[in-house]
Amino acid sequence: MKLLTLNVHAWMEENQLEKLKQLAAFIHEQQFDIIALQEVNQSMDEAPLSPDDLGAYYSADPEVVIKRDNYAYVLNGLLSDTYYWTWAPAHIGFAKYDEGLAILSKTPIANTVNEYVSSLRDYDNYRSRKIVGVQAVIDGVSAWFVSGHYNWWNDEESFRGLWDRTTEVLNPFAPTPVFMMGDFNNAAEVRGEGYDYVLQSGWSDTYPNAAVRDEGHTVIKAIAGWESNAEPLRIDYVFSNKPVQVQSSTVVLNGKTGSVVSDHFGVAVELEL
Repeated sequence: MKLLTLNVHAWMEENQLEKLKQLAAFIHEQQFDIIALQEVNQSMDEAPLSPDDLGAYYSADPEVVIKRDNYAYVLNGLLSDTYYWTWAPAHIGFAKYDEGLAILSKTPIANTVNEYVSSLRDYDNYRSRKIVGVQAVIDGVSAWFVSGHYNWWNDEESFRGLWDRTTEVLNPFAPTPVFMMGDFNNAAEVRGEGYDYVLQSGWSDTYPNAAVRDEGHTVIKAIAGWESNAEPLRIDYVFSNKPVQVQSSTVVLNGKTGSVVSDHFGVAVELEL
């Protein structure tokens, strides 16, 4: 099973269309089973798509309207293989986008989850946070794959509360395998904060359990939300609700393994259930 998580920084990148093509080519090359994306934007003033345009889209919320420049929709149109996909917005991003989360699956989507994990549900406030996930059968095993984008540990609404709500939403899915993927905005290098809190709650990080792994850093410079950063950070993760056999965890789309397509690098994980 091959998983990819990436904060795509959608439509905020220079040469965005070229980077979309590079991402699509990388996905085709690597043949990921599941792709979790964050900061997946669409312009609020763009025209909506008709149901006939949406292809293998599986709605996680019947009230969600997919616009023509929805990043996940455009990406899917560039892919050589059919991916089933879902997307849901969480808040306004960069003052002009519906910003949300997406999951793409190589096999059909059986079910979805789309829940706020923040107590704040103000669409105008970026601290309004959701998780979006799908249930799919990969390699003969039914599992849940969830994308999330979280606040910082000491934020106005702390990561701790968001993670508590996340576990409330996801715990009923056990004993099915659950993979929580995304941009956690909590560095693995910092003790006693978000990363440790996730591990203490019983979840496993696939990175230290990988037979083959690299340094793991997905942010190596100052970016939005980390404006004063001057050191490599590991803030993008693939967590599992139970131990799994992990063959490899690799930073990708970093200019070495795949082109740089975002202000974050991606994480590719290969594992067996």
